[in-house]
Parts: sequence; structure tokens; C-alpha cells
Amino acid sequence: MPTLQVQARALGDPTRHEIFRYLTDADAAVDVAELTAHLGLNHNAIRQHLAKLMDAHLVVETVAPPIGPGRPRLRYAVDPSAESRWGVIGPYERLSMLLAEIVRTGDTPVEVGRRAGSRQRMGEAPTNEPTNAFIEQMARMGFQPTVRRRGDVVDVTLEVCPFTSAVLTDPVTVCELHLGLAEGLAEAVGGLIIDELVPKDPRRAHCRLRCHEVSSSSD
Repeated sequence: MPTLQVQARALGDPTRHEIFRYLTDADAAVDVAELTAHLGLNHNAIRQHLAKLMDAHLVVETVAPPIGPGRPRLRYAVDPSAESRWGVIGPYERLSMLLAEIVRTGDTPVEVGRRAGSRQRMGEAPTNEPTNAFIEQMARMGFQPTVRRRGDVVDVTLEVCPFTSAVLTDPVTVCELHLGLAEGLAEAVGGLIIDELVPKDPRRAHCRLRCHEVSSSSD
């Protein structure tokens, strides 16, 4: 993991800092073309700055769902593990906000998580690709999801637990928050139903969400 000094140096460059702030404020992951248009730089310069930010674990790269022939676009977003000192909400800060809401409202962790999931900014995710939209949002929250499809049945494996220490302390509360977050995101995306969360040891992660897609005409 890069040191704070490495991250500070990466953000010390004005262009890289502007890229980072632009990604922080974006509703969804952003491609090089959008950053090029925003900053007025050529795409090679943008890629070099993005590489520095990725090396510092401040930005992550994802592959956009393929649209027609050709190579899928690469998209970029703020690394979910980025610390709040850089002007973003870090993972444990997000968790503390959710836990405070449980205490304040008296609602269950699932209910609080579901509200938080439904509040996520969806961007311009295509409505005919609910699983891809769901996966992108889970990735932005730090779960590093992978997906396996069998017809309408979807298994999502969460390769990383962003709250490992908290789960070891109170697995029921935190896992129920995770389930609620997933349900809220699925409802916001539409077309995807969360059937079950199968928890695993958070130190090894690989918790599994069992889901299924439904058509827009389904009741």
C-alpha cells in the first residue's frame, strides 16, 4: 500500500489533483475522452497522469461493458480505499455514518443499508444492463465484485470486504448492512433482485450475493 507521502506527491501535481477532484464529483466512472475534453490535454498526457494516480492507489481502472464491436472502453473512478484526508469519504467513515444512523433511527442494519444503497448516484447506466450497473456501483464502494451468469441467475462474488475489522467485531450488524446496501442498489438500478447473501470469513472475503434478473414487465 502506498504511503501517505506517495499519495501526497501524486496529488501535488495540479493536473492530477484536478483529475482526482473531477472523478470525486462524477456520478459514474469516467473515460479518457471525457477527461481530455474537460482538461484540454491530449489523451496520452491524461493516461500518464491516471497511471500515477493508480500507482498511488487513489484511482482505479475498470472495463466498461462492451457496446458493439471493438475494444471495450476503460473507465476511471476514485479508489474506494482512498482516505478522507484527500477530500473523499473513506470506507470506515462511511461505515461510521451508517452505524450512527442505526443508533439514531432504531432501524435495522438491513433497512439502513437499503436506504444508503438507494441513495447512490447511478449515472447513466443502461437500463437493459442491470447487473453491469449493479457491479459498477458495488465496485465504487470497494467490494471488487466479480459476476457469473447462468441465464437469469446471477452470482456476484465480493472479492474484498472493505470493513474487515468491523466484521470481525460484529459480523451480524455489518453483514446485514452489506445485504441492505446490495438490495438498495439493486432497487435503484432496477431489473435485479437480491435473493441471498452468503457470508464468508472477511479476512478471505469472497462473500456471495445470489441474485436474479427480471424483465421490466415482471410484477
